[in-house]
Amino acid sequence: MTTMPKISLSGKVAFVSGASKGIGVEIAKHLAEAGADLALTARNGDELEETANAARKYGVRVWTKTAELQDENDVKILASETLEHFGQVDILVNNAGVAKHQPFFEIDINTFEMVMDVNLKAPLLLTQAFARGMVERKAGKIINISSRGAIRAIPTGATYCASKAALQLMTQTMAVEFGPYNVQANCIAPTVTMTPMGESAWPPSPRRDAKLSKIPTGRFAEPDEIAKTVIFLASSQADFINGIELPIDGGEGAG
Repeated sequence: MTTMPKISLSGKVAFVSGASKGIGVEIAKHLAEAGADLALTARNGDELEETANAARKYGVRVWTKTAELQDENDVKILASETLEHFGQVDILVNNAGVAKHQPFFEIDINTFEMVMDVNLKAPLLLTQAFARGMVERKAGKIINISSRGAIRAIPTGATYCASKAALQLMTQTMAVEFGPYNVQANCIAPTVTMTPMGESAWPPSPRRDAKLSKIPTGRFAEPDEIAKTVIFLASSQADFINGIELPIDGGEGAG
């Protein structure tokens, strides 16, 4: 019986958005542990540097730049400076996202546009910037962090759910267009994940109990479980996985 080799991403450059908090921090650290050099972005510079310093302990190169992904010009400058620094991006992880919940009749257009800018337009622009090189080199991985909200509606979550569902379909379009060039694009759709934000949003309560009752494993996801899945999808072990929406939900979607 053969054993699964440890995943190595040595020699690869990975870009991670939303790298200052929660899942993004774990993704950055796991990519660094696998040997990938990193380009990291987030809004909070101090927290971003904390992530960078944790990643540098693995001996990889780490470059950071703060950016506001709601701002189209910021995104374009971020992408340009990333390519100027590293020359190419081999693994793109569109992790940054925002959730603003409002009852349907109270949704305001400014909030709607902000959520769509961060959750959908920024991944579009970053993919346009980095996937061109992947297509030319005939190698690359695009991993978009979606949500269970892309699969099942959440009360007061019309804007968030719409943005994540659109990201899922956009990812599948990437898979169809880039697949012939050996570039794979996939989505990960976690359930509630126990980041500090997740802990705050889902404190002990009847609401939390009701959510957990729908998850056969009886618990929420851990950030490191999302990060490990990113590492797999970023590796050559996933070269024939393309265009999927992979739920990490403990079986929530099976019920």
